[in-house]
Amino acid sequence: MRAPVADLYHPPVKRSVEIAGHKTSISLEPLFWEMLNAVAAREGLPLNAVVARIDAERIEAELAPGLATAIRLWLVDDLRRQMDQ
Repeated sequence: MRAPVADLYHPPVKRSVEIAGHKTSISLEPLFWEMLNAVAAREGLPLNAVVARIDAERIEAELAPGLATAIRLWLVDDLRRQMDQ
C-alpha cells in the first residue's frame, strides 16, 4: 500500500539511537524509519542493533558516506535483495 503523498514527502525526522554505547541523532524521512523498523522486526533485533550493523558496514567502505545516507542506501539494497528472492 502506498503512503499518501503528504506522508511520502514528509521532511526528515530526527531520532536518537545508541551505537556501541554512544547516543547519536539520525535524521531520516518517515518512510525510511518505517523501513528500518520493518527490518528490525523481520530480523527480531532492536532498531539500535540494525543501525549499529549498518554503521559497521559503512565504516568499512572505501568512501564511507554519512550514517543517514548509509542507512538509506542499505535499506534500498535490502529491498532489492528481498525482491530478488
